[in-house]
Amino acid sequence: MQELFTAARIGIAVVFLLYSSWSDHKTREVENIVWALFAPLAAALTLTEICLYQSSSLLALGFSVGLTVLISFALFYSGGFGGADAKALMCLSLALPFYPVNLFTPLSGEISPISQTLFPIVAFSNGVLFAAATAVYMLFRNLVWRLTSGGRLFEGGQEKESVGKKVLVLLTGYKMPVHRLKEKWHLYPLEDTEETPEKQLRRKLVVIPRDDTRNATVERLSKAVETGTIKDGILATPGLPMLIFITAGLIVGLVFGDLMWIFVRLLLR
Repeated sequence: MQELFTAARIGIAVVFLLYSSWSDHKTREVENIVWALFAPLAAALTLTEICLYQSSSLLALGFSVGLTVLISFALFYSGGFGGADAKALMCLSLALPFYPVNLFTPLSGEISPISQTLFPIVAFSNGVLFAAATAVYMLFRNLVWRLTSGGRLFEGGQEKESVGKKVLVLLTGYKMPVHRLKEKWHLYPLEDTEETPEKQLRRKLVVIPRDDTRNATVERLSKAVETGTIKDGILATPGLPMLIFITAGLIVGLVFGDLMWIFVRLLLR
């Protein structure tokens, strides 16, 4: 009977995260009703299962949920990810606070210590690894653009920016015409313009774009391109839908295991 509760918790987590990932991909938003349904269903199933079969795990449940909530808030307020990502992680902590050892054994053959106590963080860390892999694509795309177009990746003052900023921009975004930025609301500029003391317009890099300033920044860049003050071809990022990576991280975590733990173990051998 306990296996039915566990299977239900896994099913609910996967279904809700798959739907939220689809919504995040289509609109970059997830309605709050998703989390309003996900959280109580997950909490009810998890608490019922633990009270009936593993009452000694109540303290561990509180620790897992509490720490996941703290980490989610910290990442949200530091700009690490959006509100939907934080809510997804918190709901996941209610559904799957620990790896479901009574139902699964990962293909890696080993359940990491973090999986046993903070499984949502494993789903998140797996997702971060998948998201990081997109940086390889971004860098490759920028190199191809540089070789085929002969254009400069950094210009108008950007070449004076720090190496760290340049690397981050090349790993998270690529060049695109300004009209595309205006048409696609989910694209975020990784640069802006500012007036120098000499009354000249300088282009500067933006490592962490913000929702509340996006439209104003796009408008400034568009006006500068139209007047010929700067060349067309703006560095921008598609704004990665992190929920997709978290969902993939959950599924891989269940089937294969904690990727970060596996890499660390391989390095220590």
